[in-house]
Amino acid sequence: MQFGITEKLLLLKVRTKKDTEAFAALYDMYAEKIFRFVRFKIDSREEAEDITSEVFLKVWNFLLEHQETGVRTFSGLVYKIARNSVIDFYRERARRRECRLDEDMQVGAEDKNYRRIEADQELQTLLEKIKQLKQEYQEVILLKYVDELSIAEIAEILGKSSVGVRVTLHRAGKKLQELLEIK
Repeated sequence: MQFGITEKLLLLKVRTKKDTEAFAALYDMYAEKIFRFVRFKIDSREEAEDITSEVFLKVWNFLLEHQETGVRTFSGLVYKIARNSVIDFYRERARRRECRLDEDMQVGAEDKNYRRIEADQELQTLLEKIKQLKQEYQEVILLKYVDELSIAEIAEILGKSSVGVRVTLHRAGKKLQELLEIK
């Protein structure tokens, strides 16, 4: 509850006084979450970092240029802009028809901890299965279980009703369970 009040006060300071320190506090609250959200969808760490930076620049500009537009929650705004930025990234990439080598193929041979390797393999398998789901299912799973957002926040981000998000989340869970059982 305190986090929501703090967020709203900081948002008010940004919108009314163009307070850069308040925006920096909001950035600190959400930068890691937004990076994780973008990184899940973008293979390159550097590109995900760039997109995350662009997201916060777009949020700052939106807050200052659209004073008349109501913003219910900062989290809803920042995730919506992040989601749209990822979509724009893939549109631009398709237009340019770029190919790049996957840097994540490099495996650290120095890691001798068997349990960690096993956990990493399980996580990698889970991520591969999640990426096999349709985009809508991937997003609700990521927002709910990785970013730990509420159903109401996810509904705002996706522009759906809370019931619609619950249904989508349930269907995504069932589909993911099916994929994990097939192996």
